[in-house]
This record gives sequence, structure tokens and C-alpha cells, in this order.
Amino acid sequence: MRILRHGGSCGADLLAPYDAHHYTRPSLMNTDDTRLKRLKFRAWRRGFREADLILGPFVDTYGATLTTEQLDALERLLDVPDQDLYEWIAERATTPAEYDGEIMKMLKLFRDQLNDIRGDDRGA
Repeated sequence: MRILRHGGSCGADLLAPYDAHHYTRPSLMNTDDTRLKRLKFRAWRRGFREADLILGPFVDTYGATLTTEQLDALERLLDVPDQDLYEWIAERATTPAEYDGEIMKMLKLFRDQLNDIRGDDRGA
């Protein structure tokens, strides 16, 4: 941000007028750590228990290892309504092509791993 020096006797500094070419919007998520914390919160607090029990552990397990592109894809999935997302993960409905990428495949594999560990098909 540019600061203009006021030439008057008070010696006050004034902010330059808004200039779109030099303005940088402050980011609410300026670190990977903050982004991951927000993703974990969203994954664990869906408001739909079955989805929470898949998405929360998935982000806890893999979140820190995901690439920026994978995190972007995960965020897009978390924007989907709970019922739709859960139906796709559980393979009760066909996942639309725009959501059927690497992260969805990882979620389905993770769901299968959870089922093997639990010895049941909760969450699927």
C-alpha cells in the first residue's frame, strides 16, 4: 500500500486513493495451515452425521498431504449439499462428471477402508 506524505505542518501520513492496479486484497486464508483448519472444520461439521464420519477422518488423514489442486477440488465437493455428496460417496447415486475426479475416488476408497476397519458398512 502506498503512503503519501502530507506536506503540512502536522506531518501526517495519508493513504493513497484506491488504485485497483496496486491494491492487494487481504486474504482470510493466507496460509496452508489456515486453509487446512477450515477444511477440517467444514468436513467434521456437515450437519449430516454419516457424511461427517467419512469426510472428517478423510481430511484428518490426508488433508496435509493434498496438493493445492486437490484441496481446491475438496473445497468444491464440500460446497455440495450434504445429501448429494453422501449419496455419491456411498455410490447410491452417480457422481456427476464435474465432481468425479481424483478426490472423489480417494473418498470412495477411504470409505471402503473405514468399512474394512469397522467390519461393517456404516457410511456406505
